[in-house]
Amino acid sequence: MGEFAPALLLGLLVLILVSAGIEDARIREISNWKNAAIALLALPWWFAMGLSPWPDIAIQAAMAAGVFALFALAFHFGMMGGGDVKMIAAIALWFPFTQFVNLLVIMSLAGGAITLLMLIDKWVRRRSEPPEIPYGIAIAIAALLTLREPILNPLA
Repeated sequence: MGEFAPALLLGLLVLILVSAGIEDARIREISNWKNAAIALLALPWWFAMGLSPWPDIAIQAAMAAGVFALFALAFHFGMMGGGDVKMIAAIALWFPFTQFVNLLVIMSLAGGAITLLMLIDKWVRRRSEPPEIPYGIAIAIAALLTLREPILNPLA
């Protein structure tokens, strides 16, 4: 696929991540087509990066399925939105396990910061209802930082 394909695919991923983060901040939803695009763009990414169907791609798919199952539990208990669950599972298709663990750490820190900001906003505005946390922002930030961080990502 040459050197152009990985750059193009990463560029598309970045655009979708930024768009999804903005959408989640504005309307507290992430469009299904964005999550589907993230997942489907992983297919040419795997081949552009030279992953073999077995075991590399099988491991990526199994990891994404496990991530989906784990975060679906968070959705079940009202801790995350459905779009957030689909987004993190789709992103899991892009990263090797160790990089994905780093992404989860960054996501947790960003999510905690966003939650604090939302709680402060609730307190300042004296709202009684619990705030809706736009976790898609934290997911997008974590993915973007993991893509860019040379310590975490040797491709950067």
